Amino acid sequence: MEKIPITLLVNGEPCDLLVPPNKTLLEVLRDDLELMGTRDGCGLGACGACTVLIDDMPVRSCITLAVDVQGLSIVTIEGLANGTELHPVQEAFVEKGAIQCGFCSSGMILTAKALLTSNKNPKKEEIKQAISGNICRCTGYKKIEDAIAAAASENA
Repeated sequence: MEKIPITLLVNGEPCDLLVPPNKTLLEVLRDDLELMGTRDGCGLGACGACTVLIDDMPVRSCITLAVDVQGLSIVTIEGLANGTELHPVQEAFVEKGAIQCGFCSSGMILTAKALLTSNKNPKKEEIKQAISGNICRCTGYKKIEDAIAAAASENA
């Protein structure tokens, strides 16, 4: 299969790659760039574990072709922190106990980050709506909602 040259800006770093036209962004992130924080949950775009930010919007990387995001800015969970300093959303998830098994955490945190970028002070229902596409089997969502509200109040 013919490979296509693409350039992605991943966590602020340009990445030049040759990829087959059917390779997903998730596969590129995990297999080619060795960024394992983006999870492979369902492969169908239903669980949200593979969520990354593309130009500040949450996107399911398991159903997004890498060639379709040519030249766009992609942020994974690895790119959210500033060195060893956690992003305020990450910090809130830790402080509120919103991380249990951790499988959904990267997608959930990036979804929360996107919400707080577009809405500095979301109401409880807006938080619930924003994370409705991310499945968590451990927390029951209350601690996650509390963490997002706490991160919003710290940035207000």
